[in-house]
Amino acid sequence: MAPPENILNVDELSKPYFVWFEDNWRHDDLLHLHEKKGQLVYVESGFQYLTVEGKMYLLPQNHAAWIPAKAIHKTNSHSERIRLMIMFFDSTKDDSFYNTVNVFSVPPVLKEMIRYAEKWSRDTDESDDENIFLKALYNELPNFVADSIQLHISLPKDKRLTQAINHLNTHYTQDLKMEDLSDIASLSLRSLERIFKKETGLTLIKYQQMLRIIKSLELLSANEWTISEIAYQVGYKSLQAYTNSFQSVMQYRPSDFIKNL
Repeated sequence: MAPPENILNVDELSKPYFVWFEDNWRHDDLLHLHEKKGQLVYVESGFQYLTVEGKMYLLPQNHAAWIPAKAIHKTNSHSERIRLMIMFFDSTKDDSFYNTVNVFSVPPVLKEMIRYAEKWSRDTDESDDENIFLKALYNELPNFVADSIQLHISLPKDKRLTQAINHLNTHYTQDLKMEDLSDIASLSLRSLERIFKKETGLTLIKYQQMLRIIKSLELLSANEWTISEIAYQVGYKSLQAYTNSFQSVMQYRPSDFIKNL
């Protein structure tokens, strides 16, 4: 499964590292993989969705994701503008970090290293300075994942859940009525809950909570509304209810997220 036609096939490059910076990033929404290289995706502004091996991840502003080599993935964004840096690395380490998807808040030192690497963007010629610098960055990546959030939703493969998932994705701000979802899926409530948990790893209530938090992260990244306004926009009845829900998922408060933007 090769990369989209308008994307350079980095596996064909002889150099071990490759940097690709884009202002106002627009990527083909097609599944593909890189046989030889893992990649670090860093969102400087805006927000990015990643679908990797059947799971959908949100990559907020000032967060990065590590995608292992051979992982089938695609990227897409609904941000009007997004500043994105992608760095490709030959997969040479056995550390578990490099074999799993990781989404994490980027600390200042890594942020500055990524910005410095922009000087090599799209450079297909190999240089010693680039190799030394990017090898050091690559080796240190496992040390930067202390704040890994692993915020993702598994996409169910069972076709019986398709309409129920579509309904949840469209009406996540509303109070969840189990009977309505059961009717939509043409399943008994017990069967729906069992199959849904098996396919996604989440209960219906938890899935709705994750959708609300993911959407709120998009809105927080836009920096156009107050936290209270966002809480009501994503379906919470009070700021306290939203804050408690956010903290249970993210392990910190919405105000803490805004501080790091």
